[in-house]
Amino acid sequence: MAILLALVSSALWGTSDFSGGTLTRRLPAVTVAAVSELIGLTGVVIAAAATGALSGSSGYFWWGVLGALSGTAGIVAFYEALATGTMGVVAPIAAMGVVVPVVAGLVQGERPSVWQIAGIVVAVVGVILASGPELHGDGGQRGSARPLALAGVAAVGFGVVFVAISHGAEHNTLMTLIVMRGVAVALMVVIALATSTSLRVGRRDVPMLFVVGAFDVGANVTFAYASRHGLLSVVSVLSSLYPAVTVLLARLVHTERLGRAQLAGVVAALGGVVLIAS
Repeated sequence: MAILLALVSSALWGTSDFSGGTLTRRLPAVTVAAVSELIGLTGVVIAAAATGALSGSSGYFWWGVLGALSGTAGIVAFYEALATGTMGVVAPIAAMGVVVPVVAGLVQGERPSVWQIAGIVVAVVGVILASGPELHGDGGQRGSARPLALAGVAAVGFGVVFVAISHGAEHNTLMTLIVMRGVAVALMVVIALATSTSLRVGRRDVPMLFVVGAFDVGANVTFAYASRHGLLSVVSVLSSLYPAVTVLLARLVHTERLGRAQLAGVVAALGGVVLIAS
């Protein structure tokens, strides 16, 4: 069950990222992030109220705050790195954030089987390749170290989010996500005000914004439950296959061409899943 939930979270995150990336072609990234986070927050609050999850231990609180801070820092750094660096180099580095929860799981005493360890390695390599690595510079600012450093910050930020959700879920899954979303929305509003970015959206953008927010929070929920019933070092890798989903959707919807490295990455990612499941 944990493996299935982790794969579902990967599919949801990949679809959410694809939808968000498509929207940012006509809307500011901060606007997309802020509005979709608010939609996700609304959904989680309703779910928590309906299931009676608004009460209980408050041990989730600081994990939610940590997830919000690290996630927001990761997103800001990621967008800045994409804007100033080579996307094919930045994306794979950011995808390496999966190493953080894997190491955290091992430090906590998790001991995956030999096949699962092999699957983790193969899947991580697949994620990197599927992101579309281009290991050449093109000079100027895009060849500088700053975008690479920002991508590294994004990787750590995204990786910490996995760990924060996992630990927060041990106390209260939905309340962890409410705190994460609430703090993230506040931070996004502050960023929007500081950069004079409008948060207004048109009616035609609402459905896709709903997909971005709902699928993202759905991925958070399924990952949280997967981490409670499986090894963090394993489910975090399976949940991090989302770049392959995004790449495939871009190929199907926007007819973007897949390079040989990306195709090999998708195959490797799937092979890693098989090894982990075995």
